[in-house]
Amino acid sequence: MSLFTPRNVLYLSILAGLSTLVLKSYAYWITDSISLLSDAAESVINLIAAIIAFIAIRLSERPADDTHTYGHEKIEYFSSGFEGALILFAAFSIGLMGVHRLVSPQPLQTLEIGMIISFAASLINGVVAIILLIVGKKHQSIVLEADGQHLLTDVYTTCGVLIGLFFAKITGVEWIDPVLAIGVSLIILSTSLQLIWKSFKGLMDHALPEKELIIIREIITQNLEPEMTFHALRSRQAGPKKFVDFHLLLPGILSIKVGHQLMEKIEHAIKSQVKDCQVQIHAEPIEDPTSWEDNVLTSFEKKTPHS
Repeated sequence: MSLFTPRNVLYLSILAGLSTLVLKSYAYWITDSISLLSDAAESVINLIAAIIAFIAIRLSERPADDTHTYGHEKIEYFSSGFEGALILFAAFSIGLMGVHRLVSPQPLQTLEIGMIISFAASLINGVVAIILLIVGKKHQSIVLEADGQHLLTDVYTTCGVLIGLFFAKITGVEWIDPVLAIGVSLIILSTSLQLIWKSFKGLMDHALPEKELIIIREIITQNLEPEMTFHALRSRQAGPKKFVDFHLLLPGILSIKVGHQLMEKIEHAIKSQVKDCQVQIHAEPIEDPTSWEDNVLTSFEKKTPHS
């Protein structure tokens, strides 16, 4: 079994959150830099987000039950959305602190040591972020991807802060520090809005990417004979799991056994090409006019021909 499972890398994320919070808080304490304080504040959010992500992963791993027959994977979207909201709060808080320090500037102290400590914390976040993104992509987990993107944003902002503080040190210009804090808040704001939007799409049962839908349509079409067709193709995704269902229109004289064998063949072919996909097929007689009616999907399905 691989050590880099979703649960294990979230343990790593929590550990990174704790260590970077301590390091960055100490860096602020010895320098009194508002931009380093903003960096430390984001580490608090990183730690909270990692804990929430861990809880979400634990819940999403639960099997389907009588009250959640589709499983618990959608909890991941709530988790990433909540993380986005936390980042949004951090962005506004950091921005306000930056404006306050811009109005009331204060001298910076012991910058060199504080910058070195902050850089070390950034290296920790960078390594963990890359691991989270790789494992998240492998397992198609929006929770891990959200946590990884969050940490990666932290790395970028820390590097920007350190570069700015370097120039503040050599020039003696005090307003550079609060301006950097405001800049960090704007970057964090952008990340939070992206996470919230991605979570919103997942909760709204957004269709699978068009690339995968094209593959699914081609698989179905390739397995049908001339007197057969399909329509009402729907898809959605919950965490790593994907769901596809459609109506298969077959000659009425076809036996149930033959029709079932065809559906099994199509289902197996789709699952072999689209990872973690559950397929539901509804067979209908092609001669029956009611088989062609679907008051929800017909209007826009004509825009995506499959034959």
